[in-house]
Amino acid sequence: MATEDPELALAICYAPHAARAALRALFALDTTLADVLRTTTEPMLGQMRLTWWHDALTRLDTAPPPAEPVLVAAAAELLPIGVTGADLAALVAGWEELVEPELDDAGLLRHARERGGRLFTLAGRVVGVDRPVLAPAGEGWALADLAHHVDDRVLVERARLLAQVRLDGAADADWPRAARTLGALVHLARFDLASPEGQRPAKGAPRRVARLLWHRMSGR
Repeated sequence: MATEDPELALAICYAPHAARAALRALFALDTTLADVLRTTTEPMLGQMRLTWWHDALTRLDTAPPPAEPVLVAAAAELLPIGVTGADLAALVAGWEELVEPELDDAGLLRHARERGGRLFTLAGRVVGVDRPVLAPAGEGWALADLAHHVDDRVLVERARLLAQVRLDGAADADWPRAARTLGALVHLARFDLASPEGQRPAKGAPRRVARLLWHRMSGR
């Protein structure tokens, strides 16, 4: 399964070859869950769609997937390496935090933990890496992403502050070669935070790509 984000596609190329298809399937699921909320204006409808995904992912453990590309890819690439449908269904909880318009710091942190922390931990399992840095790195990545997809300036600032401390800590880590896809995403998220508020990150800019290449070589 291909990814439409060229920077994510580049970062996935830093993973061991045998793990790349599984990582693409994992991040395709994350993108799909994000699209559920970004294309839904009614909270009740958003919750119903997320519930469908939760149930469909859970059923992967007991039945073949329906003819839905993200589910087919998950069943083909993730289940055989020990990532269960229940593991994937747990990611939905992070998105459920965003269904209601009011989001306090506790909700922000739950979103970060259940989306980004779980996602990076599962990605670590895919590449065979289990490090304490994975969960906070994923939390920071998720918070930075959220900050660029909401309009509430107070929420944006809270998300940015919570993201910064997690990403700074993750950027100081020495990332093992197998996990440099995730380290690269940390550096991209830090670039995103450095963008002026309200300005879209310059994805694919030479400076960003050069930083990824340095991370691929050095792990820093």
